[in-house]
Amino acid sequence: MATLQLKDVRKSYGSLEVIHGVNLEIADGELVVLVGPSGCGKSTLLRMIAGLERVSAGTVAIGGKVVNEREPKDRDIAMVFQNYALYPHMTVFDNMAYGLRNRRTPREEIEVRVRDAARILELDEYLERTPRQLSGGQRQRVAMGRAIVRKPAVFLFDEPLSNLDAKLRVHMRVEIRRLQQALRTTSVYVTHDQVEAMTLADRLVVMNKGVAEQVGSPVEVYERPATTFVASFIGSPAMNFLPVSVNGESRTLTLRGGQPLTSLDSPSPAQDIIVGIRPEDIHLQPNGQGEAVRLVVGIDLVEVLGADSVLHGRLVGSEDRIMARLPGIHRIRAGESLPLFVAPDRFHYFLQSGRRMAQQ
Repeated sequence: MATLQLKDVRKSYGSLEVIHGVNLEIADGELVVLVGPSGCGKSTLLRMIAGLERVSAGTVAIGGKVVNEREPKDRDIAMVFQNYALYPHMTVFDNMAYGLRNRRTPREEIEVRVRDAARILELDEYLERTPRQLSGGQRQRVAMGRAIVRKPAVFLFDEPLSNLDAKLRVHMRVEIRRLQQALRTTSVYVTHDQVEAMTLADRLVVMNKGVAEQVGSPVEVYERPATTFVASFIGSPAMNFLPVSVNGESRTLTLRGGQPLTSLDSPSPAQDIIVGIRPEDIHLQPNGQGEAVRLVVGIDLVEVLGADSVLHGRLVGSEDRIMARLPGIHRIRAGESLPLFVAPDRFHYFLQSGRRMAQQ
């Protein structure tokens, strides 16, 4: 096991820079998830850690040693890919043992390591089967087993669950987290699925256009998003954003339709701002202590999800779009207008630049 440090890591293709100076320190045994939309740079960053992409500037260090010039095989890492990358003509045992044999590991040690990994992953009875005789989840466990037997300093996961169905993804998320906690191997995991990221990570790195916009625990990132991008990407449904005008003297915030929203306790900026409201913080009745803000919403669509209902609509008088996530099943029809309530202490305040207001 080892620490992993990225110091001002950059990647350019000619004059086009795609990774813009990422700094990150990952502790021994920590699982860090790189999350973001397609094209944000998360997989490129992972491939630079693995040595599959050259670092244009900055340093990658594993266990305190800079590895920029080392080949992937010399970095003491093991990688689990999206497509499993198993040899179809080999048995499960041989797939898991292949890397050890290439390293001329003694036969007795290979036997012990493979059978120990198979026991951990509940693959004991499948060791003599070939990949085509396995389900998708079993194949992914074989790919993980191949990484485990290496006993690497760092595990790298490149969207390993993307090819699985929804039910199996949930099961494999639990398996990966359980396994990582048992082995305590430093791990970096790439995904575009924010639910997967939230449930797996010790810390999240939210990537956007080659920049690490925020690094923090899942709870920190959810409760105090650093930017409107992070706020919209982490959380389902995405956070609502309402442009508001600021009265400099009274510090009153006013919606575009003229409705007063709340007052700022701290000094207001010299510009209009954006108020963020999470859909799950909106209720049919005033909820909690203090005076709730009343928002009248014209309903366009109701998604009944069973445990929850998601209302899609527009604020009456301003046409700003808004979503509310309400527990349970609600028989609300499209075309209705109804009052919804949110406590002002659940508001998030952002500048027009998208950055979170410093006083929050």
